[in-house]
Amino acid sequence: MTSTASRRADQGSIALGPPSRALRSIGPAILVTAALVALVGGLAFGGGAAELRLGDAGPLVRWGLPIAKLVVNLAAAGMVGVLVTALFTLRAGEREFDVALDIASIAAALFTAAAGATGFLTFLNVFNPAVDAGPQFGRQLGRFLVETEVGRTWLITAVAGAALTVLTFAVRSWPSTLLVTVLAVAALVPMGTQGHSGDDAFHHEAMTALILHIIGAAVWLGGLLLIVMIRPLLPRGPIADVVARYSSIALAAFVLVVVSGTVRAAIGLESWSVLVSPYGTILGAKVLALVALGLFGVRYRTRLIGRMRDSDRASRSFWTLVLFELAVMGAASGAAAALARTPPPNPTPVPEIPSPAERLTGAPLPPELTIDRWLTAWTIDLLWAVIAGFAIFFYLAGAWRLRRRGDVWPVHRTMMWIVGMLMLVWVTGGVVNVYQDYLFSMHMVGHMLLTMAIPVLLVAGAPVTLAARAIRRRDDDTRGGREWILWAVHSPVARVLTNPFVAAGLFIGSLWVFYYTDLFRWSLYDHLGHQWMVAHFLITGYVFVLSLIGIDPVPYRLPYPGRLLLLIGIMAMHAFFGIAIMMQSGLMVAEWFGSMGRTWGPTPLEDQYTGGGVAWSVGEIPTLVLAIATAIQWSRSDDRETRRRDRHADRTGDAELQAYNARLLELAARDARGRGEGVVRAQREETS
Repeated sequence: MTSTASRRADQGSIALGPPSRALRSIGPAILVTAALVALVGGLAFGGGAAELRLGDAGPLVRWGLPIAKLVVNLAAAGMVGVLVTALFTLRAGEREFDVALDIASIAAALFTAAAGATGFLTFLNVFNPAVDAGPQFGRQLGRFLVETEVGRTWLITAVAGAALTVLTFAVRSWPSTLLVTVLAVAALVPMGTQGHSGDDAFHHEAMTALILHIIGAAVWLGGLLLIVMIRPLLPRGPIADVVARYSSIALAAFVLVVVSGTVRAAIGLESWSVLVSPYGTILGAKVLALVALGLFGVRYRTRLIGRMRDSDRASRSFWTLVLFELAVMGAASGAAAALARTPPPNPTPVPEIPSPAERLTGAPLPPELTIDRWLTAWTIDLLWAVIAGFAIFFYLAGAWRLRRRGDVWPVHRTMMWIVGMLMLVWVTGGVVNVYQDYLFSMHMVGHMLLTMAIPVLLVAGAPVTLAARAIRRRDDDTRGGREWILWAVHSPVARVLTNPFVAAGLFIGSLWVFYYTDLFRWSLYDHLGHQWMVAHFLITGYVFVLSLIGIDPVPYRLPYPGRLLLLIGIMAMHAFFGIAIMMQSGLMVAEWFGSMGRTWGPTPLEDQYTGGGVAWSVGEIPTLVLAIATAIQWSRSDDRETRRRDRHADRTGDAELQAYNARLLELAARDARGRGEGVVRAQREETS
């Protein structure tokens, strides 16, 4: 083991040489320098650090706050991007994997300090207090951090960074690193609620776009930093594998950054003429940097990565290009930090006297729900649109790979998956999303589709089976998409959740717990609560349907009679839930649905009655489909068993049947001999 490691290190030093170690210092230095230059230039050009006429907090705050935010962004990349790339490109237990976790720990510590400084400078910028060491200043700071939304945001971010600093230093195994990575990504979510997102009329859309933009940029930049830092630790062959795998991650991150950035820019800019403003100019510079980075990626994948193993020239060209990419990424990061401090040219005006609906939802009351609006009313939820887009793309890529290999993947499963994902986009971005905050019945329609209709389509697509067959198997003890998916399917958590009784309990229990606790209220008032609701109902519905009719692997499934009995019980409890809502005399979340100021449609209580009817009647249709599908699978299972026995009989020449008949003849002969001996004994006894 020791000789192998030393030989590997020798190969790395011979193949890469001193420039690789110099790159570890030069690369981050180029990144930080380019970011600072772009930040200072952007602030000076856009007026983001200009002195205010009233309540100016001083140059230290005006310049220090955007610098602190820039450090937060760069440290977030060093934390999240490094962890994500390490999970999909490196092998746990090796030196380079440990180095990656050490880098993430250092970045998390820097992230913590920068988040704390940002919170403090934000406090000075907002309230402009007299800074001193007295108790009054401390009380003011404490109230800011606890009672204001922006203060809580940076307090939570700093605390999360401190926890991640310890965790990234302590963990070294696959599962624990995965858990820390999930927590690191979650730590970036509060940052997305800041910036200009809260000032827009499309607040939720802008916030979602900004969160996805931050995560995509962090994964992209952090992964590039990681391959620069571990270059001296790996010889040419393994580092080429790491680069090739990172390029796939970077491509997905690039698409996410482009889509989310486009949506965010479209919200902030109301006309093309705005591009000539300082805000538009800085945005244009950031777009040019993004285009340049895309061109770098094209050259990586088409010209250099495939030749890095065998060509010194290709290897040198690649690492030279990496330096330019780090410089452009730094410039884009600095421009983004400057853009966050530059006031938009045409902020969407907020009504002086907002309507009741605007006070509650942040958006005006939509017009009356008519038949045509079922097709024309749209408010796209970017998160689920992106998820559906990636899911459809990777599914089609997997099916195409099987076809090129000569294997067959059923067309109907592909169609089921695509239709299910398109229905998910419609439910989260179509008429249901437009009206669910104002009509309880529309909320219930969305709930029924998320938890019952969409999962039936997605489970029929059998994505796990497709992934296991289509994704290439890793043979170097690293984990790619196939290995992580199969690990998740066979993990202890999955064994518990996919147990039929646990899945059924979560499926039906969620109805009562959600609607009869404050979880329902949380999903209405908080956009993150709404996203949690969508994910929860979708996942619990998927797991329940999977336990009944799925072909993807699960540890245990009930026999078909047990599945039907379980489904009948669920149908009864589901109907009882709908009736319970219909029989309520009071309004659920009355301060919300009863205060919208609607002048069209049914009254809130009548609409709630309709929602209960939807849960009782419409919600039973997918359940009936499940029952029919289960019965069909049961019938086909019996047919398959019969055909299996027939084929076995044909192969063995009915050997089992002949042996069985011979055994019966033997028993009959034995009985006959026994009866004969009994008669002889009886005759002898009579004679005697």
